Amino acid sequence: MLTKIRMWGNSLGLRIPKSFAAEVGVEAGSDVDISVEHGDLVIRPVRRKYDLQELLAKVSSSNLHGEISTGKPRGREVW
Repeated sequence: MLTKIRMWGNSLGLRIPKSFAAEVGVEAGSDVDISVEHGDLVIRPVRRKYDLQELLAKVSSSNLHGEISTGKPRGREVW
């Protein structure tokens, strides 16, 4: 697909077609890594790796929820 790079203030901007964005899992506000490899401009989505300790540190009494009912047992579960 051909597209044009346009001026965006003092920088250049590139529009990413919706179908391409969906295919690689990016949306407005997504972080991307831009690099030059062998004379080519390469844009890659940043895949964040989560750390369990980092995630648990964000749990507080204000965002902690109670039990969630998943319905009646089906089979030999013990509740």
